[in-house]
Amino acid sequence: MQKLQEFINDENGWSSLFNNSSTITFPLSQTQVDELGKIIDCRLSPENLSCDGEISYKEAIAKGNYLNDVLDELNAYCKQNNLQEPTVWEAW
Repeated sequence: MQKLQEFINDENGWSSLFNNSSTITFPLSQTQVDELGKIIDCRLSPENLSCDGEISYKEAIAKGNYLNDVLDELNAYCKQNNLQEPTVWEAW
């Protein structure tokens, strides 16, 4: 769950910059799982994944692989904790 924790820490850091009070913490609730799924789905969209063409193909693939790894860990967490896996349309 290392990449999932790293991803959550990053999201919490961004949230604190914008005075967003919704900090994601373990144990995850279904609402938090769903929100993480939406964030991952958004980041996997082609325009976000490639930064509108501003990064190389290799960098976009690495970014996509990381996000899919995070999703795999989130799905494993869901199975272990009897939560429903989030729907992520852009997953590979």
